[in-house]
Amino acid sequence: MIDLKENLVSRHLVFNEKNKVNKGIEGMRQEAIEIFNQKGFPTRKDEEWKYTNLAPLLKVDYKLFPEDEVAVEYKDIKKYLINEIDTYTIVFINGKYSAFLSNTTHDEADICVLSSAIHKTNHQGVIENYYGKIAKKDESLVALNTAFAKDGAYIYVPNNVILSKPIQIMYFSTGASQEAMYQPRNLVVIGDNAQAQIIERHQTLDAKANLTNVVTEVNVGRNAELHWYKFQNDTDETSLIDNTYINQERDSRANVFTFAFGGKIVRNNLNFYQNGENCNSVMDGITVIDGKQHVDHHTFVEHNFPNCESHELYKGIYDEKAQGVFNGKIYVHKEAQKLNAFQQNNNVLLSDGASIYTKPQLEIFADDVKCSHGCTVGQLGEDSLFYMQQRGIPKKEARAMLLYAFASDALRHVEIPQISNRVNALIAKKLGVSLDFEL
Repeated sequence: MIDLKENLVSRHLVFNEKNKVNKGIEGMRQEAIEIFNQKGFPTRKDEEWKYTNLAPLLKVDYKLFPEDEVAVEYKDIKKYLINEIDTYTIVFINGKYSAFLSNTTHDEADICVLSSAIHKTNHQGVIENYYGKIAKKDESLVALNTAFAKDGAYIYVPNNVILSKPIQIMYFSTGASQEAMYQPRNLVVIGDNAQAQIIERHQTLDAKANLTNVVTEVNVGRNAELHWYKFQNDTDETSLIDNTYINQERDSRANVFTFAFGGKIVRNNLNFYQNGENCNSVMDGITVIDGKQHVDHHTFVEHNFPNCESHELYKGIYDEKAQGVFNGKIYVHKEAQKLNAFQQNNNVLLSDGASIYTKPQLEIFADDVKCSHGCTVGQLGEDSLFYMQQRGIPKKEARAMLLYAFASDALRHVEIPQISNRVNALIAKKLGVSLDFEL
């Protein structure tokens, strides 16, 4: 049987030799592979992975360094893009940057690829200050990514720049001769008083059981603002582990929206670190899955300074034998007085076979704070359903309307109407209806 960990560790030296960058990053890679070799892949014996089993994914004979050259045209990916608005676009095909399908810039900001930025002297200050400095290097899957990452998005928005349009970061895989394992790495730095909106998606265009382990490091400068939209609606064979780490400086605002609609196993590790006063962090999520799909949301917010806020709302709808996990943790240091932290996870189970494991947590070491957390798990109310049917609404549509209303709160902070419309359409498709109204 294939030992994926041993295969990765044994091939790291050859990978590093073929992908030389600079001594700093090569040393970082070496340290990372040693951490991964020591820790290995997480198992269900680890408390943070108790309800998500990676073992089935580790039995696949992945192509570890996919280099398939596949001709992909715009028509092949068009339906996955938010086409109704003008955007910058960074597209990767099988882990490689596609200049043909991308629309990047160095005018108002640096919106390009990480492999290019690492080799250019004018980006070295940003690389040295932020690359590998925000993500927790002792996490085994972060270490795995650090050891093998070759490319990803590089975004640097200078001080006082409000981007004229959003950025779409799109990863596509297709046409590979066998299942592949991808290690994308994104680095995003938003300068002081700057603003950016980012849309991210990972999508398999064929039926391969690929595994993506992505790490994203983000620094949001003083009085800066970031809105990040994650679309996760891949095939039933494909799995995604998304590790996102966001450092916030004083007076900054960072919003992350996670829309999970598909994939075999999807694990989101979303981490916020507030390192300045008056920070505001928002995490909103909608999950609608069925079949044997599994989505696990792990969130963490660390409050280090006073007068800050964090707001977290995740809504889940689970059908057939789908399984959900929500584990949210808010950590309040004793210095973080006069803050407001809110965390809520609400779920609806549409079948006896569906399940959700939910665990909101607070750890508070300050005495002048306003913190709340909670969770609910239930089914659709038969009385409400009957009431709508009595007014001539067919049962299937009535059910969908109630679920729309249930999920609507998690879209309250979305600033791009076309994204709300796309989410509405995805919810309707998952519920098997067509409804002509917006949340």
